[in-house]
Amino acid sequence: MSIQHFRVALIPFFAAFCLPVFAHPETLVKVKDAEDQLGARVGYIELDLNSGKILESFRPEERFPMMSTFKVLLCGAVLSRVDAGQEQLGRRIHYSQNDLVEYSPVTEKHLTDGMTVRELCSAAITMSANT
Repeated sequence: MSIQHFRVALIPFFAAFCLPVFAHPETLVKVKDAEDQLGARVGYIELDLNSGKILESFRPEERFPMMSTFKVLLCGAVLSRVDAGQEQLGRRIHYSQNDLVEYSPVTEKHLTDGMTVRELCSAAITMSANT
């Protein structure tokens, strides 16, 4: 994950603090349909990355649980440490069965050999693995 990807990943986090702008009617219908199908609240912000201008949004004043989205921030912080020379992507981390939490599909396969920082970040982002 590059620094540019990390910056893009921060958009949902910073978007929670933006002023309200309303969704286009056709988008609003789709979002409300998604809410009905999911049985959940949905919110989003479309941001022009060049200007920082909010193009469209729905429920921008509301806060939503971050759930797995924090993993992007975590991996971004790890990559920042790599860039600063404080961490190495190739460093192998060993752990035990006791360290695993629910839904650890990648890490549970590497109890004996551990995983590198790179592999752990990849698992967190691509598989939404929890360990």
